[in-house]
Amino acid sequence: MNLQEWKKRNWKAKKYAHFDARKNLSQVWYYISDKRNIVKHGFYPFIHYTQKHRRYNCKKKSHTKEREIAYAAHVDRYIYSYYGFMLNELYMKELQKQNLMDVPLAYRTDLGQNNIHFAKKAFDFILMNEPCYVVIGDFHHFFDNLDHKYLKKQICTVLGQKSLPDDYYAVFKNITHYSTWELNDLLELNNLKKGQSGIKTLNEKECVLSNEEFKKLKHKYVKSHNLDFGIPQGSPISAVLSNIYMLEFDKKLNEYVQKNYGKYMRYCDDFVVIFPEKKGSDFCEEINFIRNLVKETDGLELQDEKTQIYLYENEMVQNISSTYVKTTNVKNTIDYLGFSFDGREITIRDKTISKYYYRMYRKAKHIVASKGITKNNHRISSINLYLKYSEKGAKIGKGNFFKYVQRADKIFNGESDKDEWGITKKTKRHMVKIRRILNKIEEDNSTTP
Repeated sequence: MNLQEWKKRNWKAKKYAHFDARKNLSQVWYYISDKRNIVKHGFYPFIHYTQKHRRYNCKKKSHTKEREIAYAAHVDRYIYSYYGFMLNELYMKELQKQNLMDVPLAYRTDLGQNNIHFAKKAFDFILMNEPCYVVIGDFHHFFDNLDHKYLKKQICTVLGQKSLPDDYYAVFKNITHYSTWELNDLLELNNLKKGQSGIKTLNEKECVLSNEEFKKLKHKYVKSHNLDFGIPQGSPISAVLSNIYMLEFDKKLNEYVQKNYGKYMRYCDDFVVIFPEKKGSDFCEEINFIRNLVKETDGLELQDEKTQIYLYENEMVQNISSTYVKTTNVKNTIDYLGFSFDGREITIRDKTISKYYYRMYRKAKHIVASKGITKNNHRISSINLYLKYSEKGAKIGKGNFFKYVQRADKIFNGESDKDEWGITKKTKRHMVKIRRILNKIEEDNSTTP
């Protein structure tokens, strides 16, 4: 991505309200592109909230996963984005120099591929190197634990400087020792209810507070992040900083893996390492190398429960994690980027499917129970439900989960009509139930006067 492409992507102002007024890129470009302005720029606090996701399993049980989100003021966002763009350009050159172009996968604009392609590459390598060992790992609280001193060192490496230039230091200082203002507090100050309706009304305002209110209240509501580790998730520069942080780790692990004729791929804080089996080897050396490298890298910590180790041979996947790590998760399927491999079939991961169907069943049952009528006596259209949750919807509009499944099927199986890997197998099982529920809604809506 060149500068003109970056400008095109970032031209429009964002729709959310913040402490400063919305601006498009043309209004701020000359300001943010002048280093002198960045050095003395006064950054606003991030607006912070906790994003909650409901996770589901195949037993239709759910739990809540929380993610801390912080979003920047409008001019601040342009600054973070612009410096993120410049750092990413230098980072890409470093990847090429270090022969790492195929290692980091997330937040890349140059690959023209998605998680389906990345998963296929991993599974293809596993299949071609049978028997082999496979390690799936996940770094604990990745963004929250990034060490500032080590991050600064890595940025200097990418810049080719012994120390950060003044403008880069200003950006670094404000993304590491940042401050936040809680979104719920801003809703309360504006006499708005917590939740989506209140947020929608807040975002219709020019600013969340007037300048006078901001100056008067900031000492009470602003919280400073004074720790020596952690950067906010959600800023335009956080993604590239996380990749830069991992540069030395990626280099060392990739060199070791390639020396052993294996493959290493990392998607943000998730990674997969594949080692062809050595005769007479018990795999301890490889595991110890990964463990020691993690320990040597400031801010990195592996989650034992999410660290899975497999042996693939004779078209069978055997989970051998308990031999090397403390874990109770010993399922004999390799899960990677939303797909599962049991040794014979590659399918959509159970958790992904369960999440989709749980949401669909819940919404459908609500419509059936209410006989298609809302509390305000408005008719609930089944059309939207069809578009969002059925095979029919995959052929119309922007697409849905079934569109994703069809895309995955095409990537894994090529142009063949045969579902060789079983990508669509699990989704087909549920379609009879889905059609039954959707048809009932459609019939009820058509017969209701």
